[in-house]
Amino acid sequence: MSLKHLLLTGAAIGAALPAMADVRVTRGPSPIPDGEALAAGDITLANDRLAVTLAVDSQAPWGVPRGAIVDLAAVKDGQPDLDRIAFADFIPNNWSSWPNTRTEAEIVTDTPQKAVVRIVRDFGAAEIDTTYTLENGSDRIHLTTTMTNNGDAAMDGLLSGFTLWPDSGYLFPVPGVAESDDKSAAGALADRVVAYDRDWFIALHAPYFDHVDYDTKDLYLGHDLAPGESRSFEGWLQVGPTGDLAPVLAAEIARGTPGSGTLTGTIESSGTLVKQSVLVVEKSGTPYAWTLTPDGNYQIPLPAGDYSVYATAAGYSQSAPRSVTLTQGQSAALDFEDLQPPGTLRFNVTDGEGQPRDARIEIAEGQAPLVEFLGRRTFFTELDDIGHVEAQLAPGEYVFSVGHGAGFLGLAQQVPATVEAGAASDIDVTLDLVAQPQEDGWLASDMHHHADQLEGTTPPEWVARSELAAGLDVIFVSDHDSTANYETLASIAEDRDVPFIPSIELSPSWGHFNAYPLDLDAELQVDTSTATAAEILAEARRMGADAIQSNHPFIPYGYLASLEAGTVPGGFASDIDLLELNGPDDDARVFERAGHLWSRGQRIYLSGGSDAHDVWNDATGSARAYVHVPGQPSAEGFVAGLKDGHAYVTRGPLIAPDVMFGSALRIAPGTERSVAFDLTAVNGLVRATLTGPDGQIASQDFADSPMASTASFTVTATPRDGTDWIALTVEDAEGKMAFTNPIWINPISVEAITAAE
Repeated sequence: MSLKHLLLTGAAIGAALPAMADVRVTRGPSPIPDGEALAAGDITLANDRLAVTLAVDSQAPWGVPRGAIVDLAAVKDGQPDLDRIAFADFIPNNWSSWPNTRTEAEIVTDTPQKAVVRIVRDFGAAEIDTTYTLENGSDRIHLTTTMTNNGDAAMDGLLSGFTLWPDSGYLFPVPGVAESDDKSAAGALADRVVAYDRDWFIALHAPYFDHVDYDTKDLYLGHDLAPGESRSFEGWLQVGPTGDLAPVLAAEIARGTPGSGTLTGTIESSGTLVKQSVLVVEKSGTPYAWTLTPDGNYQIPLPAGDYSVYATAAGYSQSAPRSVTLTQGQSAALDFEDLQPPGTLRFNVTDGEGQPRDARIEIAEGQAPLVEFLGRRTFFTELDDIGHVEAQLAPGEYVFSVGHGAGFLGLAQQVPATVEAGAASDIDVTLDLVAQPQEDGWLASDMHHHADQLEGTTPPEWVARSELAAGLDVIFVSDHDSTANYETLASIAEDRDVPFIPSIELSPSWGHFNAYPLDLDAELQVDTSTATAAEILAEARRMGADAIQSNHPFIPYGYLASLEAGTVPGGFASDIDLLELNGPDDDARVFERAGHLWSRGQRIYLSGGSDAHDVWNDATGSARAYVHVPGQPSAEGFVAGLKDGHAYVTRGPLIAPDVMFGSALRIAPGTERSVAFDLTAVNGLVRATLTGPDGQIASQDFADSPMASTASFTVTATPRDGTDWIALTVEDAEGKMAFTNPIWINPISVEAITAAE
C-alpha cells in the first residue's frame, strides 16, 4: 500500500466512521485499508458489521464502467478490516465487451437506520439500474438490478447476474455444481458462492441463477430481452469476521428455506478439545458448508435434511464421518473424539544425476483439506534450498505426484508415503527427465501468468516457485493493469540466474493484451475503461513493450471477438504482434486465424500461456511458448525470438525443427525439399500434421506412441495467390497439442537470380 493511500485511509477512517453502529454514507477515498477506490466522488456505505465502497470516480477493474463495488470488508472493533475483493457487480452478458456512455450515481437514502445508493449505467441499448441497500445492524448488502432493453432489437441469449471476485483467500463454489461447457447450474444444492479465509468470509446469495462461470464466481440467469422488456435480479452480499459459514446458513434459512434444525457437539483429540477445529457438512455426497469451533464446541443451523459430517483441524486427521438427519425445529448432538495431530514430511527432489530440482508436489491420494486455510493440497520446493520442502500433514497414507516440468520434460512420479502423528520422515524423490530442450537453446515461458493483484491470489515468491517447478526457463508476470510485483520478481530472477520478463495485462472490457518486456519502473497512465484500442496499444509501447500479445482473442471479451461484434472503441488498431493460445477449446481456432493472416503475408505469430491466478489450484505452464534463443539466455533475446516467430506453443509435445520457425525456405518451383522435426512427448506421440494455406498437407501417425521420433515431410513450392507457408501440429497420447509458427515458403527460380538488367 502506498504512503498516499495510508494517509488517505487514516484520514477517511477518522472522518467517515465515528459512529459505526449507525449506517453511514460518505463520499471520498475508501476508508477500507488496501482499498482501490481513492477518488473524491467514490461512495462508501458502512455500519457496525461491514463497509463497502463503490468506484464512482475511481476506475473499476477490467475496463468495466464505473459504479462497481471494488472494496468490501468486515468491520472489526469499530474499524474496517482489509479489503477482500477485486470486484462485485452486475454483469449484463457474461463478460462480453461493455459499450458504455454514461454512469449516474445517486444517494437515495441516508439515515442512521438505512442507506440506499443507486447506480444507473447503459449497456449498449440497455439500461442497467442497480440499488445497494444497507440497514443498521445487518451483515448483508441488498442488491437489486433492473435491466431494460430500450432498443429496437431483441437482446437474445443473455447471461446476466451478480458476480463476486475476491482478491485474496479462497473460494467455496456453489455446492453441487460441476462447471460444464453449457455453464449450467444443474445440481446446485444452494444459491450462494463464498470467498473466505480463516478471519473473514464474503458470500454472494443469488436465488435467481441457472448458469455459472469462472468456478461459480459469476451467477447468471440465461434470458432474452425483447424491445421495451425489463427483467429484475435480486441478491445479497453477506460479510463476516471469520471463516465460519454458520452465518451464511442462518441467512439462507432466514430467507425462507423451509424447515431447519441445529447440530451441536464437541471436537476432541486424546480427550482434549481441539481449538480452531472445523466441522464439515456434506449433503448428497457433496461438500455443503462448515463451521469453526474456536474452543472445540460447535453449533451450526442447517435446513432440514440428511447430512454426513466430519471433524478436522489444521494438520489433524479427519474424523470418521457420521450421518445425521435433521427435522424442523430439531436439535441434534454429535461429538467427535478421534482426531489425530499432524506429522511432517521432508521432501528432497533430485534428477537422475543427483542435481536438486524445483518441484511441484501434489496430494494425489490421501487427505486433502476441503477448507483450504487448514492446509494446502499442493506444495512447491524452496527458492533458496532447491529441491527441498517441509510439509505438515494429517496422519495417514498418501500418494504424492512429484514433478519438474511434468508433462513436458518428464512424467510426474507417484510417490507413496505414510505420515505418522507427531513424527517426521524424509522422502527422497529421483525424477527421470527425458528432455532437456534448454541445452539446444529452446527456452520455455508461460506468457500469461498472474500474481496477487486484483483477483490474482499468488504472492510473487510463489509465482517464481511455481514457474521454476513447471520447468520454465524464464520468470514472467502479467497482472491486470498493474506493475506492482516487478521489483520482487526481478530480485528473485537475479538470485536464481534466470531471465525475468515484466509484463502487464492491459484489460479493457473489449480485449486483453499482454505487453512485454516493460520498463521496471513503468506505470500505467491510461484509463482502460475509456481509452480507444489505439490508445491502449500506444500506452503499451510507451511503457517499453517490444511485443504486444492479444490474449484469449475469441472469448466473449477477446479482441477478435469484440472486433467481430463491432464493440471496440475507436475501431481496429493494428499494432499487435502475437495471438495467444490460451484455452484448449479455442487453440485450433486461433491457429486457424493465424494461418489466414500468414497467407496474407502478415507476420503475427503465436504465443501461449496458462492465465494462472492461483498456483495451488491452477497449472502454471499448462500452455507455454518455447523460443529458440541463441547464446546467453536473456529476456530481450526471448522476446525478440518470440516476436520473430522462432517459437512454438505447446501443452506437452516438444519440437526441434531442421528449418527454424519464422525463417524462409527458398525452393525452386516444381522441386521438392524435405523438412524434418525431432519430436518428444512424455505422454507418447500420436500424430504430427503438416499444414499450409490450403489446410492439411500431410500427416504422420506414430505406432505404439513412442516418447521420441522424427516426423519428415516433403514440400513442393507451387505458384499461388498470397503467401505460402508450412506449420506443424503435434498431438500426444493424452490429447495434448503443440502448434508451431510458420516456415515461410519462398519460391525462387533461376530466372530471378540471372535476370538481365
